[in-house]
Amino acid sequence: MQSYLNELNPAQKEAVVNFDGPSLVIAGAGSGKTRVLTYRIAYLLSQGVSPYRILALTFTNKAAREMKQRIGAIIGDQFARQLWMGTFHSVFGRILRMEAEKLNFKSSFTIYDNADSKSLVKSILKEMRIKDKNYKPGLILSRISSAKNDLILPKAYSQDQNRMVADKASGIPLTYEIYARYVKHCTKSGAMDFDDLLLNTNILFRDFPESLARYQDQFLYVLVDEYQDTNISQYLIVRKLAEKHKNICVVGDDAQSIYSFRGARIQNILNFRNDYPGYQLYKLEQNYRSTQNIVNVANSIISKNSGQIEKVVYSKNDEGDKVKFLSAYSDIEEGFLVVKDLVRRQSETGCSFADFAILYRTNAQSRIFEEAFRKASLPYKIYGGLSFYQRKEIKDLLAYLRVVVNPSDQEALKRIINYPARGIGKTTTDKLEAAAIANDISIWEVLTHPSLASVGFNAGTLKKLGNFSSMIKNMGSQILQSDAYEITKEIAIQSGLIKELQQDKSIEGQTRVENIDELLNGVRDFVDEKIQSGQSASLIEFLEEVSLLTDQDNEGEEGVDKITMMTIHSAKGLEFENVYITGVEEGLFPSPMSIDSREALEEERRLFYVAVTRAQKAVTLSFAKSRFKYGEHNFVTPSRFIRDLDVSCIDEESLSFIMANKQPSFKERQKKVFNPFNSSSSSSQLKRSSRLNKRGFEDKDQQDASQLIKAYNRDVNIGNRVEHDRFGHGKVIDLEGVPPNVKAVVEFDNAGVKQLLLKFARLKILS
Repeated sequence: MQSYLNELNPAQKEAVVNFDGPSLVIAGAGSGKTRVLTYRIAYLLSQGVSPYRILALTFTNKAAREMKQRIGAIIGDQFARQLWMGTFHSVFGRILRMEAEKLNFKSSFTIYDNADSKSLVKSILKEMRIKDKNYKPGLILSRISSAKNDLILPKAYSQDQNRMVADKASGIPLTYEIYARYVKHCTKSGAMDFDDLLLNTNILFRDFPESLARYQDQFLYVLVDEYQDTNISQYLIVRKLAEKHKNICVVGDDAQSIYSFRGARIQNILNFRNDYPGYQLYKLEQNYRSTQNIVNVANSIISKNSGQIEKVVYSKNDEGDKVKFLSAYSDIEEGFLVVKDLVRRQSETGCSFADFAILYRTNAQSRIFEEAFRKASLPYKIYGGLSFYQRKEIKDLLAYLRVVVNPSDQEALKRIINYPARGIGKTTTDKLEAAAIANDISIWEVLTHPSLASVGFNAGTLKKLGNFSSMIKNMGSQILQSDAYEITKEIAIQSGLIKELQQDKSIEGQTRVENIDELLNGVRDFVDEKIQSGQSASLIEFLEEVSLLTDQDNEGEEGVDKITMMTIHSAKGLEFENVYITGVEEGLFPSPMSIDSREALEEERRLFYVAVTRAQKAVTLSFAKSRFKYGEHNFVTPSRFIRDLDVSCIDEESLSFIMANKQPSFKERQKKVFNPFNSSSSSSQLKRSSRLNKRGFEDKDQQDASQLIKAYNRDVNIGNRVEHDRFGHGKVIDLEGVPPNVKAVVEFDNAGVKQLLLKFARLKILS
């Protein structure tokens, strides 16, 4: 028997050597599924099967490369190179090039990437003279992509009442016609997009049975990795190709099906037994990655789902550390707590920073952790996404802020002069820049010069440029009258940036709106901290702080040991010694959009399972008691998923927290907190305080704002233990100044030393 088979456990070996007929390999997290798939192919080759007759499909080029390298090391590179192995798109793109003429394409057809497709949609909108801003290219493209993956062609799209009604409700009723023109343009240009590679393969096999028969004969064995992630288009192709010989082996884990938003159908793996009667089921249940405690916690999570293939994952590794909770007063303190705990663990264990991962449900959560790491001078990287301050929508709003503060900032001005679109095109900006260079002045000076007409613009263009410069001047006039938060919010609105982003109803569009909201929260945090310490909270100071933070970003440096930050979706397939799962709260994780659907809630639970099973040695969950959202503090409660955890695997201190929060009420989950002291000016404090009773606060004495402030300006002495609603517990180490501007210097347990103006700080004396 081949020596490499000795590396397999009994369950893995069974899945490798029994290669005839349909096989479903359910591979629990960390159970060695890649090894099984690789060795199964190597074993087929060792049994005399020609590599030409093996089709192996993956979801990433990286996975395909790694498998080929392993197979080459076992059997020989000459065999590995002849395998039909690769991603769905690469393999079927290869088939389409050979069969292109049947579909009226040349074998040299172009493959459009997302940017090409968006550009084409823009051209079609111009061609159709559609100026309605509801027709966002990204949104239209996502509609077209969804239709293609469901094998819906333009004519069928126009007859699909559900799609037509949805488009009308979204204000884009002409999507079907754009789709039809999109297909014609692609054909005319000899191009296919990524979705076409699957759609056209289905069309090829449907309309040309002789082609299908040829590939059915050729592929004696079909193997599919991550089968739970296949969509309807991929499912149908695989089923057709395996229909003759039925030697199909699919590997996956229904418990890790988390991509329904991309069209993945968990039913594909759950219904495998119905599609292939007489199939063999192999369960890989030994987890080699994680400690026993982590595996037991993961099992307790996923056991609450009803739609699954039963398996019991176990580990023979050490029992390991128990799951730990970090409970923070606010999202700000959550960042400090995670950093503090990470530094402690790194010091105690000797791990490198690369052994740590910070996982979050939404990209917008990264800001707080980025800033906490920067303040602690810890190296980090954003995986699968840009650093928060490098994201386009964030850079766009920051560019507006820079221009308002300094209109001579040409790079920022060029970035926003026609975004959102206001009819100032490239020809106009080129003329402005040429005039600035010719006269040795800034573009802004050209814009605001009385003789602007001499540059050669017509009346319509002059009006647009005048409107733009007037808007910037108006925004600039508010700098000295408003704090950084108020003016940033106004700029985001007046510029049209928020309205522009809100019109994009796609998932990407919603994420961009969330990121803008998170930036506003960051500005609000900056203002609150400055006001409480009696310092200036102007826009200029905020921009200076942001520029210093971004200048310290060392993402481009090579060979730097860094903490990894990423969304849980991006983390699938990866592993780390230590994992922090953050923001484990109702309304965040699970996502609020999943609450009313059992299927969606079960996918959120699978996402939680994926997060926990990324860890090898330690899992830490963090959550906040309050979180900034839409400019307000909101009380939040721990996620319902926490109550699913196996209590025997949770550390004692965290277990007491679970028991105390066993059944949070719906009212508690929904309650919002209003803080009258978050404002940066006394006038706004008076306005907010006047609404306290409407917000549900008990205020028996009907105090006005000044009395409320006085109530919190208690006698604070050096040495007092105090509590702050955002920074948590701390000790007063000094008092400075004279009434009414006394500052308390407080050393907080987790947030470090802060200077707080007592009349605003709302300190609660503990001892």
